[in-house]
Amino acid sequence: MAIKLNLNGVYIPAFNKKLNYYNLKCNKKFKIIGSAHNLKEVRVKEKQNCEIIFISPLFKTQKSKNYLEIARFNLIAKRTKKDVICLGGINTKNLKRVNLTKSKGIASISWIKKNGLNKNLGRF
Repeated sequence: MAIKLNLNGVYIPAFNKKLNYYNLKCNKKFKIIGSAHNLKEVRVKEKQNCEIIFISPLFKTQKSKNYLEIARFNLIAKRTKKDVICLGGINTKNLKRVNLTKSKGIASISWIKKNGLNKNLGRF
């Protein structure tokens, strides 16, 4: 549907395990991104031909009982050649710790809503 609508890309959530995304005929600017919570889900995203994989949650959040922390995040990120983005629980207090990850970037809806985009993000 995203290709028919001439969109720039598509997001595939972690619960979507379908593997029929690998042979899509689309322009070079079209991006497929996905999310994962563990290495098994990262492997599914690789088979779905995702260029970027959001791995979450990095830190504890109000909604997450299980979270990765930096060591487990890095173990997962190291096992894929895809670019990974850390997601979940990122805030002003732990932003410096995010620099210890093998992440290409960060994603945080609630923190950005609260603080805006004008914060100093260090390497990001």
